Amino acid sequence: MEKQGYRGIMLLLIFLWAGMILGISFLEAPLKFKAPNVTLGIGLGIGRLVFGTLNKIELLFSFLLIALSFITRPPIKFRYLLGLLCMILLFQTIWLLPALDERAQIIIDGGIPSGNSPHMYYVVAEVIKLISLITAGIIFFNNSMKLIQKEGLWKAS
Repeated sequence: MEKQGYRGIMLLLIFLWAGMILGISFLEAPLKFKAPNVTLGIGLGIGRLVFGTLNKIELLFSFLLIALSFITRPPIKFRYLLGLLCMILLFQTIWLLPALDERAQIIIDGGIPSGNSPHMYYVVAEVIKLISLITAGIIFFNNSMKLIQKEGLWKAS
């Protein structure tokens, strides 16, 4: 596959990842609690399943983006943003999701968790990831267009 094909895959992954965050973290998550007959326990159970799956997909996307970066040689700004995304994702995977899962299970079991919830940290991390993904996508797209023009594969009017 030509470099441009790999670049296209990277752009797809970046914006698909951003769309998944928008759709799940900022749309599905708050709306599920407004649905009729969805109790806090049921909503938390659904959330654990959905966010656990999202996390696995994000880990796959980050791995693929890192691997494809060795082929496409993206700009340094993009690499920094990808590094930031990976650090946030690891923070969520190693600490935030397990802590939120533990609190959710306590509530599902009818208990009251102690201490402060790390939920706001997760929300802030999602906002930073979303902004980073969109910014990285724009940087990568602009860089790809410059390379296409430079290689004469496409002429701007």
